Amino acid sequence: MRVYVSGATGFVGSHVVRELREQGADVRDERVDLLDPSALERAVDGCEAVVHVAALYSYEASPTEIERVNVDGTRNLLQAAQRKQVRRFLFTSTAGTCGPVPGRSATEEDEPPAWELTVPYKRTKLAAERLARAAGAIAVNPTTPIGEGDRKPTPTGRMIAGVATGRIQGFVATTGLNVVDVRDVARGHALALEHGQPGERYLLGGADLPLEELFAAIADLAGRPRPRIRVPYAVAQVAGKAGLANPDEVKLARLPMYFTWEKARVRLGYTPGPVEPALALAVAEALHVDGRGKE
Repeated sequence: MRVYVSGATGFVGSHVVRELREQGADVRDERVDLLDPSALERAVDGCEAVVHVAALYSYEASPTEIERVNVDGTRNLLQAAQRKQVRRFLFTSTAGTCGPVPGRSATEEDEPPAWELTVPYKRTKLAAERLARAAGAIAVNPTTPIGEGDRKPTPTGRMIAGVATGRIQGFVATTGLNVVDVRDVARGHALALEHGQPGERYLLGGADLPLEELFAAIADLAGRPRPRIRVPYAVAQVAGKAGLANPDEVKLARLPMYFTWEKARVRLGYTPGPVEPALALAVAEALHVDGRGKE
């Protein structure tokens, strides 16, 4: 099968390309401007499937820029695929479009709380996912991918590097993350491309971890003291308003970001492995980059 993968040089996208090629797919991975409809048509011409991984994952970029890449870019690629009669379209969304919800792990039937939709990244990913599913695309919703290759880095990569290098010494006590090996996320993409149903979405997750526990594991791997400062959410809010913390990231720390991947297990055969090996790779890479004085 010939597949065009957008965002192939990114953290998740590079692993998706590797996984698809290992399974025998003929992958096109050239970088194309999502705001150039003609170039997108050329990229998908002759392909049986499109995997749209590219997105602007940022809590610092301007809302206009995030909207153009995540929403307008998705619309352009969907239209190019439709014009070229591409048979299957797989959209890489985020678990954040499914929650979190108070008191339990969120499922594909859930939605994010209203206050989180003031965050441009989250709002635009939800809008793009809805566009894609309405057009008959399959959506996958990774939780928090970790592992080797997050070199730009993503906000998650910066968080890991901050703890691993000792720059982050505290944590917001109200939150946690569902952490997953990026290689499992890539395998989940391949499974969804083969078995996913148009219009459906599938959470690709791993292990739910309180932030305190996750930060302790990162520090242990890095040989650093564990972060000990418990930051109440109200204090984090004040820091966000004062410009001492990113206000959008503070909004997303109000609830534990926990999700279940049971639907993907049952419908796709998705079975993630332990997260510890991926976390070790991420920490080692963060320390290596920091040791070179970069990022």
